[in-house]
Amino acid sequence: MENRAGLRIPRYNRDISRENHMQHNAVFRFTGPDIGHIYQAIAPETTGEVNARSQAECWVEAPDTLVLVISASDIGALRASLNMWLRLVNVAKEMQEIIPNRGGCEL
Repeated sequence: MENRAGLRIPRYNRDISRENHMQHNAVFRFTGPDIGHIYQAIAPETTGEVNARSQAECWVEAPDTLVLVISASDIGALRASLNMWLRLVNVAKEMQEIIPNRGGCEL
C-alpha cells in the first residue's frame, strides 16, 4: 500500500501480533487520604473481570498510594479498559468527596 507521496505504508498484520503475544501496559499511581476506601470500591471489579483482551490489577502500595496496572493484547483493548478503570476510580473518588460521614449516609 502506498500513500499519495508514493511512500510504502506497512499493513498491520493481526496474526503477527498474536504470535508475538504483544502486550500493552499502563501503570497508574493515585495518592490521597481516601485511597483505602477507593481501593475497597474498585477491587471487587478485578475479581469478577473476564475479558480475553485485557486485565487489571490494583493494590495499595502505601497507606496513601493505590497502584492500578492495566494490560491488554492490543491498543484498542487498552484504550477501552483505561476508559473503564479510570472512570471507576474517578467515581469512587467523587463518592468519597460527597459522603459527609464515612460510617454511612445521613438523611
